[in-house]
Amino acid sequence: MSGGIGTILPLILMFVLFYFLLIRPQQKRQKAVRQMQSDLKKGDKVVTIGGLHGFVDSIDDSNVVIKCGDGSRLTFDRNAIREVTAAGEGSVSLSK
Repeated sequence: MSGGIGTILPLILMFVLFYFLLIRPQQKRQKAVRQMQSDLKKGDKVVTIGGLHGFVDSIDDSNVVIKCGDGSRLTFDRNAIREVTAAGEGSVSLSK
């Protein structure tokens, strides 16, 4: 019986190692991204997963309207926001 435990123990240790080095950090990153996407507000300067930079113009449950540098407004899924680069305090003017 002791030979069976000796062969399973390294597998269990490898699983624990993978959990703490790969799985847990990935779950923390996903949680932080979900929190950032749920905390979006009008005026935040954001970057999308496609690399578009702009300001949040309006938000609903699943969509975000982003105002670009030329004044155009583009609608994205909330999940398409990669990061908030600057928090806004309301309306932001993009005039040059």
